[in-house]
Amino acid sequence: MTWLSPAEFDALVEEAISTLPAEFLALVDNVAIMVEEEPSAEDLASVDSEEGDELFGLYQGQSLPERGAFYSNVLPDRIVLYRGPLLRHCQNRRQLKEEIQATVIHELGHYFGLDEDVLP
Repeated sequence: MTWLSPAEFDALVEEAISTLPAEFLALVDNVAIMVEEEPSAEDLASVDSEEGDELFGLYQGQSLPERGAFYSNVLPDRIVLYRGPLLRHCQNRRQLKEEIQATVIHELGHYFGLDEDVLP
């Protein structure tokens, strides 16, 4: 288990996101990346998690392929990273940064319309 203050964790999230390809990030529109301490019971239920499963992240919103011509004036979709599960899972800062980046990529996959079964 790794421990970082919330500010250090947020900085690591920003660092992990900054290493993603710019051409990939340029395609992302109206999506906020947020950090929460733990997933709620509703969050866990929304992904059909089993007892003892840890949820690292969650995409909440309408995927890009589902957005139609009239998609406008809506609140941003959200990618939520869960600090507690990520910290419990990772043994060091490097592993944490890699897991944050992998989780962001996974959740962005949902934004682009990919289903859970095709995402790593």
